[in-house]
Amino acid sequence: MNGNCLKWTGIWNSYLAKIRIIYSNFISENIMENHSKAPHQKALSINLDEDKYGSIAEIGAGQETARWFFRAGGAAGTIAKTISAYDMKFSDAIYGKSPRYVSRDRISAMLDHEFALLLERLDKYRSDTRCFFSFANTVAARSFTHKTDGHGWLGMRFEARPHEPPSSIILHVNLHGKNNIQDQETLGILGINLIYAALYLNQDLDAFLLSLMDQLFPEAVEIDLIDFSGPAFSQVDNRLMALRLVQHGMSNAALFSADGNIIQIADALWKKSVLVERSRFRPPTRLTLDLLDCAQNQFTQETDISNDELLVLSEMTLCDLKSDRQNGIDTDDFLYRADILCALGKHVLISNYGEFFRLAQYLFNYTKNPVAIAMGLPSLRDLFNEKYYANLPGGILESFGRLFKHDLRLYVCPELEEGTGKLVGINELQVESHLRHLYAHLLENSFVRDLNSVNSDYLKIHSDKILDMIRHNTPGWEEAVPEQVADMIRARGYFNYAE
Repeated sequence: MNGNCLKWTGIWNSYLAKIRIIYSNFISENIMENHSKAPHQKALSINLDEDKYGSIAEIGAGQETARWFFRAGGAAGTIAKTISAYDMKFSDAIYGKSPRYVSRDRISAMLDHEFALLLERLDKYRSDTRCFFSFANTVAARSFTHKTDGHGWLGMRFEARPHEPPSSIILHVNLHGKNNIQDQETLGILGINLIYAALYLNQDLDAFLLSLMDQLFPEAVEIDLIDFSGPAFSQVDNRLMALRLVQHGMSNAALFSADGNIIQIADALWKKSVLVERSRFRPPTRLTLDLLDCAQNQFTQETDISNDELLVLSEMTLCDLKSDRQNGIDTDDFLYRADILCALGKHVLISNYGEFFRLAQYLFNYTKNPVAIAMGLPSLRDLFNEKYYANLPGGILESFGRLFKHDLRLYVCPELEEGTGKLVGINELQVESHLRHLYAHLLENSFVRDLNSVNSDYLKIHSDKILDMIRHNTPGWEEAVPEQVADMIRARGYFNYAE
C-alpha cells in the first residue's frame, strides 16, 4: 500500500471514530427519553456504546439473541464471545451436570461461568469506563418432538459501574407461539430487550419491565417470574416486581414464598395438591387464618395427603389490591399485607383472575392433583350471582362446568345471620329458585363442603370494621388479629395505624 493510501485510510478511520463517538454520545443522552425501540435499533445502540462489552450464551432452543447484534453491525465493539452449547454433553462439560437443563439452577450456572470468564480473560485489559455483561438463556421451545407450549429461563449479569460487583436479573417465560419459528423470533427480541433494559433502564424498573415487551405481545410470551439482585437493585423488593408483572399484563399470576423469594409457578405446583384462600388480607384476621387452617386439616384428611404434598396459597387479585381512594394500586398497602403474610409463613399468589373458574383453570394447567378453595359463605353466595357471567356464552352453567371440570372442591365457612346471630351454613344458603337444582347437584356430589370446624367466636370478625378500628385506634381491634399481626401493625404503622 502506497503512502497516499495509508494517508487516506488514516483520515477515514479517524473520521469513522469521530462519528462513532458522536453517535454514542447521542445514544447515551437520549437513551432514557426514548427507550421504546425496535430490536435492531437497540442492538445497534449497544454495539455503538464503547463502554459496554460482554458475552452471550444460549442453549436449547434459544439461539437468536446474538444474531441481532451481528445483523445490526458493529458487533465487534460489543461481543467478546457467543456460544451455543446445544449438545447436553457439551453443556455439562462447560457448566456442570444438572438434573434439568431448562431450570433456574442451569441459568445461574451459565451466568456464573460466563461472567467469571470475562473477568479472568479481559479484566486487566479493559478501560476504566468499560462495563462487562453476560447474557444467557436456556429454553425448551415447541419442536417436532415437543408439541406443547415451550418455556425458558433468561438471565443477565452486568456491572452498573466499571469494576463494581455485578448485578443480576433472572426471568422465566412461557412461550405460546404456534410453531418453532415464532418462539425463536420471540426469544431473540426478548433477549435484546432484556440486555438493553439491564444496561440502560436499571434505575427505572417500571420502564424496565414495560420495555421487555417492546415489539412483543402477551399472546406470544408470558413472563411469570423476574428476580433482581446485586448492588444496582439493593432497594428493589422482588415481591413488588411480582405484582408489577401482573399489573402490567405481562403475566396472569405471580407467586412468592414466605421468605420473599419469587417462585416459578410450574415448579411450585408440580405434583402438588393445592389449597387456595382468596381474601384481601387487610389485615389477616383470626377468622381468615382459622378458616385456612381448618380447610387444610379437612382437605388433607379427605384426600389422604400429607402437608408436604400440599401447597397452601394466600391469593390476592388485582381488584382486591386497588386503593379505596384511587383507581390504581397502593403499593405501600400491598407491601403491608405481603409483609404480614410472609411473617405468618404464607406463600402469596397475585392474580388477575376475578372469576374462580379462571383461577381453577390456571391451577390445573400445572397440576393434576386435587385443588381446593377455602371461602366464606358470602363468597359462595356471590358465586351464584349471574351478573358475573354475562360475558360467557353459557352463563353460569359454563362457569361451573369449568370450575368443577377437574378434582376441585369448595370448603365453605358458615356465617352469622345479621340481626338474629343465627348460624347459616351451606345447607341453609338460599339461591335463586331457578338455580336451586344446580346448587343441590353441587351439594349432593360434594363439590361444596361444609367447613364447620371454624371457631364460631371468630365469625363475628369483619375485616372492614377491623381496618377502620386500626386507623382510628379504636380499642378492641387487637383481639381480632393474631398477636404477631397486631405487633407488626403497631410497630410499623401499617394500614395508617393511629397511635
